[in-house]
Amino acid sequence: MINKSSAHTWLNSTQWAGTILLAIFVCFVLAPNTDAFPDDFPFEPGEKLTFEVRWAFIPAAEAVLEILPPETINGQKAHHFAMTTRTNAFADIFYKVRDRFDGYADQKMAHSLLYRKKESGKQKRDITVTFDWEKRQAQYVSLNEVREPIPLLPGSFDPLSVFYAFRLTPLKEGLELQVPVADGRKCVMGKARVIRRETIKVRGVSYDTFFVEPDLEHVAGVFEKSPKASVQIWVTADENQIPVKLKSKVIVGSFVAELVSIEKP
Repeated sequence: MINKSSAHTWLNSTQWAGTILLAIFVCFVLAPNTDAFPDDFPFEPGEKLTFEVRWAFIPAAEAVLEILPPETINGQKAHHFAMTTRTNAFADIFYKVRDRFDGYADQKMAHSLLYRKKESGKQKRDITVTFDWEKRQAQYVSLNEVREPIPLLPGSFDPLSVFYAFRLTPLKEGLELQVPVADGRKCVMGKARVIRRETIKVRGVSYDTFFVEPDLEHVAGVFEKSPKASVQIWVTADENQIPVKLKSKVIVGSFVAELVSIEKP
């Protein structure tokens, strides 16, 4: 039984579910060397990763990461990545979340070209971030706001495409990770460290993983409001580097996201 106080916490926590997941993916990745890209990427259109998100011990939402067919953005062929988050029927009673994120990166996975975020649940938002690499600027546009362009660091990715750029670089214990990430409001250098290699069990399946802890200093949103915020990520210790478990502790409570299924083309 959820009392009034718990329901209020639930409402706030489910509101952040998609934002937290996306921030987790952003803040532990390594900017790859564009001269060392493999001929064949460890991912391709048709890949789909499904996660269950729990608040405390209660299932709250589902998050799906998938690679869609390539598109052309401003005359350039682009990878198309998508992430959707939605609260389940029980959580919808307190706070309905229906979010979609789309990231587009150039064919060589050297930087982003376009980023979109749409919220159609309790809140209504429609955001587009364009990346102009001739001027080295990114511009944020929403339904009721047009921001001044911000300067981009070389090799900057949007908050979703950066997750796939990460998967091009092999991990090892003790490795320090960093990558420039831009969401149209600011461009920051995300940092993290590979702590150790360990075997964990997720939903009855054993995985050989790397345990990664990100530095949350420059991560916006809910993490900035939580002085003791923490994030822990376990990614497979193979060429795919797929996250199988993510844990976060923030001001609105603790979250766990676990991989439910992997679909390959």
